[in-house]
Amino acid sequence: MKKLYMISVLTLVLLSCVGSLKAQDRFAVKTNLLYGGVARTPNLGVEIGLAPRWTLEVSGGYNPFNLQGSDSDNKKLVHWAAMPEFRYWTCQRFNGHFVGVHGLYGNYNIGGHNLPLLFGNGSDAYRYEGHVAGGGVSYGYSILLGRRWNVEFTVGVGVLYLNYDRYECPKCGQKVESDARQLFFGPTKAGITISFLLF
Repeated sequence: MKKLYMISVLTLVLLSCVGSLKAQDRFAVKTNLLYGGVARTPNLGVEIGLAPRWTLEVSGGYNPFNLQGSDSDNKKLVHWAAMPEFRYWTCQRFNGHFVGVHGLYGNYNIGGHNLPLLFGNGSDAYRYEGHVAGGGVSYGYSILLGRRWNVEFTVGVGVLYLNYDRYECPKCGQKVESDARQLFFGPTKAGITISFLLF
């Protein structure tokens, strides 16, 4: 039974290598559709081949938009974030399964959103302004759509350190708390990403 299980796992890994990329593919430009859709954040990334099974991805997003910004409703998800990640591919870069180690740094000005994992229940009644730093581990799978196009699915978990000032949510709201600090353990990355291989 154990041998049958191992053969099945090896077969799946080998099948994921079918239609493999040419050896010279070592640079891709990408965008995370999930991040762009859920957080309404324009984002862009590049991934560089370092070795046959190793890549470095550097991605980032910037959201300058106030969703409401009125005197009574200062709803916003203004932020920028950068996330580098080293990846190890089980077959070859840009194809199949990979595991990664990522870091994250960003600044934010978030108001009117209920984010209980980060700021606790009732967080939509306040605005949070500060920075975040952290990192974690990730797993993903990349599917070839053509010679130059890939779609990639990624999830990651880790730890984040948040430092922020808390304000009442209306525009120019009074500061309620200064220099608050907290650690967050949980999801740190998720993506449905389209990649274009340049060379």
